[in-house]
Amino acid sequence: MNFELILVIITAVTGVIVFVDKLVWRQKRLESATTQKEPMLIEYSRSLFPVFLIVLVLRSFIIEPFRIPSGSMYPTLEIGDFIVVNKSAYGIRLPVIQNKLIPLGEPERGDVVVFRYPLDPNVDYIKRIVGLPGDQISYIDKKLYVNGQLADQTPIGRYVGIDSGSVMTGAVLLKEQLTDDLTHEILIDPDRSGQNLNTVVVPEGHYFAMGDNRDHSADSRSWGFVPDENLKGRAFGIWMNWDDGIHFNRIGKGIN
Repeated sequence: MNFELILVIITAVTGVIVFVDKLVWRQKRLESATTQKEPMLIEYSRSLFPVFLIVLVLRSFIIEPFRIPSGSMYPTLEIGDFIVVNKSAYGIRLPVIQNKLIPLGEPERGDVVVFRYPLDPNVDYIKRIVGLPGDQISYIDKKLYVNGQLADQTPIGRYVGIDSGSVMTGAVLLKEQLTDDLTHEILIDPDRSGQNLNTVVVPEGHYFAMGDNRDHSADSRSWGFVPDENLKGRAFGIWMNWDDGIHFNRIGKGIN
């Protein structure tokens, strides 16, 4: 179900009803010899149209909430995290058809982004951008190389997960230096073989995305590049976590 399309339709229908009532129907009721009660449909439309319009504007152009359903981004994002995404980070797009109206920026290496899955645009994915257009990307023996340079990995210890994340307990927790001024944490599962990838060049207008839970993520290593038109926005914060209960330590946490 395309919630955005439904929201656009409902907003348009209620808006048309309010507009036509103001121009035609209301005047006819006032000119009628008998007092006519305002129809319920018009009453509800007048009350709900501003609400639908505000939600549509916020969700389409400013921020949109998402819930993390899988563990591909551990330890950065956990199952049950409710996140907010900056919809205007990479430009203003039309609702539903997603055509870019106003370019406002481009993804940077290290951004955590939400995008429409290239193999099924009806499904939303969240991954980290590790390759920009023109970059040479390779992944050998569980190590990432960008333009021939190794993204240094510093061991932190063993990961200890809770609730749904307990299945990852014992994985190796590392800090990866993706850029000179950006580090982020990743997980490596010593019990699984790595998904080696020989050098590929990221095409223009595309990005290479990977999950931080490197051995438990279906990403650009397996299904290819992310087209720019599939980008929905940059994830920047966690406003709640519900995974067999509320995890208060996750509330208000930023996304690095």
